[in-house]
Amino acid sequence: MTNGIVYIFDIFGTMIFAITGAVKGVRHRLDFLGVIVFAITVGCGGGMLRDTILGIFPIAVFSNELYVIVCIIAGILVFLLSPKTIGRWGIIQYFDALGLGVFTAIGCQKAYALGLGPVAVIASGVFGAVGGGVLRDVFSKEIPAVFTSDFYASASILGAVLFVLLAKTGVEGDMILYLTAAFTTVLRICGYRFKWRLPVARMVGEEKR
Repeated sequence: MTNGIVYIFDIFGTMIFAITGAVKGVRHRLDFLGVIVFAITVGCGGGMLRDTILGIFPIAVFSNELYVIVCIIAGILVFLLSPKTIGRWGIIQYFDALGLGVFTAIGCQKAYALGLGPVAVIASGVFGAVGGGVLRDVFSKEIPAVFTSDFYASASILGAVLFVLLAKTGVEGDMILYLTAAFTTVLRICGYRFKWRLPVARMVGEEKR
């Protein structure tokens, strides 16, 4: 059952990130093709990075056309509905949080299934979760949110750590995926809502805040 759940989670997470990528493209006034490219890049980028570092070939995106199809459909819908979606970036952030949780859980599960150690499991979860968002922000000429704000990568790291701890205590199967995804999503939403941020080094002469 777990393999089927992982696949469903992967497709769902791809769709969520594709939506956030397409919305970002619309906000930057890209044309139709640009929005679709953003949707595919953000939707598939994290999964491609995850499968590459795990040595899974061919990577899922290239062996199953459904990933790209889902991204294209998401991009088209966002483009057509842009008057209704463009002003709802706050809502999109919640979708992004859900995608972060889902991809963190999937990345961890794939590495764990390969028999890799805790560090590799955590790295797989985090890279798979934040990869698409990093590409989205780089393409938008912005400093990736993973480095600056809203407890983004931190939520993914803590979610991946939870996965490792749950695996150590014997929690496996579908439940470990659900718990990891839910925990990561809630952390990300809390970070967004309450503006959680990690400390930033002060410059010389800068007043303490």
